Order: sequence, then C-alpha cells, then structure tokens
Amino acid sequence: MLTKLFLLALFGIAMAHFEGVVVVYLRNVLGILDSESNNESVDKFPKRFLHIEMTREAATIIMLLVIAYLVGVTWIEKGVIFLWTFAFWDLFYYLSLYILIKWPPKLTTIDVLFLIPKPWIAPVWFPMGVSTITIIIIAALYLFHII
Repeated sequence: MLTKLFLLALFGIAMAHFEGVVVVYLRNVLGILDSESNNESVDKFPKRFLHIEMTREAATIIMLLVIAYLVGVTWIEKGVIFLWTFAFWDLFYYLSLYILIKWPPKLTTIDVLFLIPKPWIAPVWFPMGVSTITIIIIAALYLFHII
C-alpha cells in the first residue's frame, strides 16, 4: 500500500502542475494579471470560457475517480485513494502556481475553488488546510494499520 500511496501522490502532484500550467496560460491569454485574485478573474472570463473551465473541472474529478476506482480494492480503499490523490493535487496546484507566477501572493488571497455547480469562493488557506489535514489523517491511518 505504501508504494500505491507514493505513486498516487506523485500522480496528484504531476496533475496539479499540469493544471497549474494550463491556468497560467489561460490567465495570460485572457490578460489577467498574475497578481489578481481568481475571484476578480471570473468577472473577466467570457461566459464561453467559464463553461469550458467547468468541463475541465469535471474532467479532473472524473480522472481522480477513475484512478481511485482502478487502484482501490474495496470501496473504502477507493474512497481513501480518491481523497489522498485529490489532496495532493489540490495542495500542489497552489504550489505550482506559486512557483510559476508567484500566485497566490498570500494564503489569505481569495480564490475560486470550483465553478461547479456555481463558484465556490474562499481564501487559499482553506483548501490547502483541508488537503494537508486529509494527507496527515490518511498517513496516520496507514501508519497505525487502520487502512
């Protein structure tokens, strides 16, 4: 299981960087400054691109669900794998953006977490905190042989 968790974390990190690169390109093409909050950016997005972004978000969740389904044995393990991979993806998405464009400038920067079904808006520290706690809990469960 340790090898699975390591490889799934690596998958989540790679996926996060890939999505971070896409967001950097989108911001650049749409003329959104790197220092702007994503909350402000949503107002600048043409409706067509917002709908396209929603499909990208849906595809991301589908990919995470499929990998969890294929790798996990029991339904509980599939759920744990989904949460584990999601947490690494989410956490390293922000790290990737910070490395690429120094965004977010602060953990209190407001972000649009998801667009589906409507925009979820919160400071960056919130998803990073939830993802960090998720990783710690799953690692502890593994270390104590609960999963």
